[in-house]
Amino acid sequence: MTPARRTTPARGRGAPSATAEVREALMTVGCRLLSSDGPAALSARRLAAEVGTSTMAIYTHFGGVPDLVEAIVQMGLDRLAERLAAVRPTDDPVTDLARLARAYRDSALADPHLYAVMLGGVAQAHFGLKPRDLELDSLTLGAADVHVRRSIEAGRFRAGPHWDLTVQVWAMMHGWVMLEIAGYGIGASVDDYLLHVLVGAGDSLADATRSVRRSGGVGLTAGPS
Repeated sequence: MTPARRTTPARGRGAPSATAEVREALMTVGCRLLSSDGPAALSARRLAAEVGTSTMAIYTHFGGVPDLVEAIVQMGLDRLAERLAAVRPTDDPVTDLARLARAYRDSALADPHLYAVMLGGVAQAHFGLKPRDLELDSLTLGAADVHVRRSIEAGRFRAGPHWDLTVQVWAMMHGWVMLEIAGYGIGASVDDYLLHVLVGAGDSLADATRSVRRSGGVGLTAGPS
C-alpha cells in the first residue's frame, strides 16, 4: 500500500503573513547593509540573495531600491517618534529635556544600524532623501524646543532666541550619540556630558545636577552631591 503523500498548503503570493514577512526582511537586511557596507552594497540582487527572495519582490513591495530606503528611514522615524512621545511633561522642564535626550539616545543604541541610516547621512547623501522631506526638524528639534522654551520661561536657561539654543543643545547630544555608536572612548559618562550641556544652556550646576538625576542619571561624577 502506497502511503498517502503529505501535502503542505501553499502560501499564496498575496498571503498577508508572507507579504509582511518578506517586506520586513527586506527592510531589516537593507538597513544592515546600508549601515555596515554603505549605499553601494544595497543592490537589488544582493539584497534579494540575502533575504532569500527574488529581485522582483523589491519592486513589488517598494517600487525600487530608493523607495525601500525611504521606507527604512520612515520606519526609524516612526520608532523614534514613539519614544519621544512617551516623554510626558512634568513640573521641571529641564528634567523633561534631559529625559527627551535619553529617549533619543536609547532609540539610537537600541538599533544603531537603523539610526545610522536615518540620521547618519547615508540615505540623504546617496539616495537624494532630504532631511526636510523626512520632517526630522519637527520630530527631534521640535520636541526639544518645547522644553527649551519652558526652561527659558522658568528662568532656568539664559534668555535669548529659543530656537538657536535648541539647535545648540540637540546638536551636542546628537554628536555624543554618533561618537558613542562609533565606539569612541570619550572619557566621560553620558550623565556628565548631559550635565555640561544643560549648564552651558544657562542652568545652575546645582539645579542641572538635580534635573539630570531626576531624569534617570546614575553615572554622574561631576556636580554637587
